[in-house]
Order: sequence, then structure tokens, then C-alpha cells
Amino acid sequence: MSTPDMPLAELLRHLGEMAQAALPLWDAVPEGATARLFNVAENATYLVEGAGGFRAVLRIHRENYHSRRAIECELAWLEALGASGVVTTPGFYPGRNGDPIQTGRAEGLDAPRHMVLFHFVEGTAPDERGDLTPGFEELGAIAARCHAHVLHWEKPARFERLTWDAEAVFGPRATWGDWRDAPEVTGEIREVLERVEQRVRARLDAFGRPPDRFNLIHADMRLANLLVDEGGTRLIDFDDCGWGWFLYDFAAAISFIEDDPRIPAIKAAWVRGYRSVRDLSPGEEAEIDTFVMLRRMALLAWIGSHIEAPEPRKLAPGFAATTARLGRAWLDRLGEEAQGPSETRPSRPLRASGERHR
Repeated sequence: MSTPDMPLAELLRHLGEMAQAALPLWDAVPEGATARLFNVAENATYLVEGAGGFRAVLRIHRENYHSRRAIECELAWLEALGASGVVTTPGFYPGRNGDPIQTGRAEGLDAPRHMVLFHFVEGTAPDERGDLTPGFEELGAIAARCHAHVLHWEKPARFERLTWDAEAVFGPRATWGDWRDAPEVTGEIREVLERVEQRVRARLDAFGRPPDRFNLIHADMRLANLLVDEGGTRLIDFDDCGWGWFLYDFAAAISFIEDDPRIPAIKAAWVRGYRSVRDLSPGEEAEIDTFVMLRRMALLAWIGSHIEAPEPRKLAPGFAATTARLGRAWLDRLGEEAQGPSETRPSRPLRASGERHR
């Protein structure tokens, strides 16, 4: 999320000043409230706390990532999902001028930033240390309900969101940059990943993009974005929602844990939950691992282009090597199964060998 030529610490200082100065833009925020940074990735996100137990979440958007119209479309889908009962989503506060999207400025930053103030969502994310199958079965069902919804939802005019396809990951103007620029992508690692890119592109071309496979998706539907309490389950963080393959939502769900030995059971649980709501053909199920590799390559590029932020910096050591190991295993399986099309020959699940790495 860094502004060119500005160290992250300096950028966050300016954004922190912007966040605090912006609070009076919303009637709902009590006088004297404070904004405290609690996450930085694509955007800077702040917990806003004030008198009477008031809490809200302020998102300051990354510069040049989403247009104002794109953010309006995100909020429209949030409202539509909640109104239709598909899944509970976070509400958001209108500003004093009635607009949910406000503009923030700070001395030291040339460009203004878009801002949205979301309702604080109670609940905790499922524990990722234990048995993940119940959480992923629910995640699969939620994904299927969202996918069924978008097939019938009349989207607003001039609907604008990012696209998560092969060009967005591998093209000359890739959304998160070139994976080749990520740390530790050298020698044999790059050679393997070049082959992975070619094979992913070919399989996605063959898979096709009909609207019942490629449509509006959440694109970051991880357990960390599910909040659960006695009141039910809520889905948050739609910042990456956009056009993509429905199966990409599973790949995004296992971001950063693709080599976890629990993945076969996790995938089976997600598919089981999905099929409890919406059909998933054997051929589609067989292609899930292609989307896992697409997402993993996207994450490798993301680490390289966001290396100043704490999470990518922490993830970087060994990430490229593990991506190549996963890719080599995937290519080997495809070689063994090259005699039949994916629509009739389900592939074996993605498995990791040896010690787990990021």
C-alpha cells in the first residue's frame, strides 16, 4: 500500500493523522473519539472508539487501488447480500453529507484518500489451530449462497470492480505486480514457476468463463474474514471482491496455508458445504487445484509488491521455494493424468510433502 518513495513508517504517520482528523465527518462518531491502527495491507484500517462504548472500523483506501465508483459497487453488493439474507455483512455509516464514501487529506500526502466507516462487527474468527473442517464446510455453503445470489442480482449500472483472472495475475499490468520480482525467485524456482504459469493459463482457457463459473466473487473468503458469535456468522472485508471464477473463492480461503497437511480434509469439507447449496460438477471439483496455484502465484506477487508492510515481510522467507514445491507436485500430478479431460477424470487433491512452510 506504500506511496512511491515514501517509507511505510512515514506513510502510516500521515495516514494516522488523516484518520484522526476525519472522524468529525461522521455524525455517528462521538466527540473525542480516537482512531487506532490495527491492520495495514492493501488499506490502512483503524479501530475507532468513543464515549458510550462506541466502536467502528475506519478503512482508508490505498491510493490508486479502487476508484470511487468501484467502492460504491462494493457497498452495493454488501447491502444486497445483507438485505436478501444470503449472509450477514457489516453495515456502514453515511457521512454528515449523506455519502458513505468520504475524502481524507493529510499534510505530507499529495493525493486525497477514499474512506469508509463500517459498523463494528462482534464475534471472533474460527480458531485455525484445530479442526478446520466445520468452519470450511460453513465457508463452502456461504460461498455457494453468494455465488447463487450474483447470478440473479441485477447489478448497478456501470458496475466496476477488479478482475481476478490470468491477466490480473500474470499479465504485463498484473494487479499485484510480477511474481518474478518477489523475494527469492531465482534459478530453479523461477524455472518451475514459469512452467506453472503456462499450465495454469492453458487450463483456465480450457475451463472457460461462462457466467455460472465466472462472475462476482468475494475473492478473500478466508476464515479470518468470518466472525462468529451467539448471534450467528458474519462475512467481512469485501475490499477485493470482483470478477473471477467461483472456485477462486476456495483458493483464497486457503491463502498462505496451501501446504498444510489438513488441506485435503479442508477441501472436502468446503466442497461438501458448497454442494449443500449449489451444484458443483466433478469436472469443476477436479479443477480446484488449478485455482489454488493461480492464487498462490498471485500471493507471491503480492509479497513482492508489498514487501514494506509487516505481513508480507514476515511471509517472504521460503514462500517462493514452497510455491515452487507445490507447483512441481501439481505439474507432476497433471502429467500422470494427462490421458483424460478434467470433466471426466477428477484430479487427486493438492497435498504437501515434508515439513510445512508458508
